[in-house]
Amino acid sequence: MKVGQRFDGLLSNIAITKDQEEDGVTKHTGIRFCLNKHYYSVTSGYANSMLNGSWGKLTRVRPVRDIDVLFVLPYSVYQRFEIVAGNKQSQLLQEVKSVLARTYSATKMRGDGQVVVVPFASQPVEVAPAFRWNTGRYWICNTHDGGKYKEIDPDAEIKAIVDSDAASGGNTRHLSRMLKKWQENCSVPLKSFVLELLSIEFIASWPYRGKSSTYYDWMVRDFFAFLTNKTGSYVFVPGIFEIVWLGNEWKSRADSAHERAVRGCEYEAADKDFDAWWEWSHIFGNDVPRD
Repeated sequence: MKVGQRFDGLLSNIAITKDQEEDGVTKHTGIRFCLNKHYYSVTSGYANSMLNGSWGKLTRVRPVRDIDVLFVLPYSVYQRFEIVAGNKQSQLLQEVKSVLARTYSATKMRGDGQVVVVPFASQPVEVAPAFRWNTGRYWICNTHDGGKYKEIDPDAEIKAIVDSDAASGGNTRHLSRMLKKWQENCSVPLKSFVLELLSIEFIASWPYRGKSSTYYDWMVRDFFAFLTNKTGSYVFVPGIFEIVWLGNEWKSRADSAHERAVRGCEYEAADKDFDAWWEWSHIFGNDVPRD
């Protein structure tokens, strides 16, 4: 099996299916329709909201995870909650949960720090109620430590990966998807969002940026070499330039993945097909095609 064929097969095997896509659309548009009807008296499954996370950035993998929805509430709702006593953010999440419960009465929801989780059996939807300011950024709830708002810029986050992916001929999203399978297969304590930011940073300086999947064995090998050098470092969140420290809990898994990737590249070059598959499958799991 050629390198490009192997990695194309991996990417195909981890892509969500048409049925999963359609099911996800049904789920998130239903949620958005319900909130639009209550807060704006409009019948729309798309208005006043956006997809964030892997669905917004098109970095989804299967098995399917959650769908992140940012729903923008009217400013009047912000004003109403500003005058209540206690944890305003917790109370706001409870209100949104109650609104959704009128339609999704058979689904047991919960408010979870920053979001309302609608735990559909197939694909959970996490709804982040938000307020949009004239800066173009948003405030979302943070119910911890008595409650406060957290500033985010999802448009900048999406733009960062869109721009990187366009400049690299699709390398960035492909790498991000594969890293999510590594995260899952090897129980890596790095968030998907952080892996996306690391992919963007790595691809920006990778000398083979823009090359086809024939180079993806090198891309994986070189990424893990890059990652091991990020131990104790940080990444910046686009738009708000918040620093996210990386720590080192994941270091041994990154070292192991790098060693396997080095061997995988050597076996690919020597046409040792089974040995190459063995190394890649220990990084990404059983979605790596064997033949």
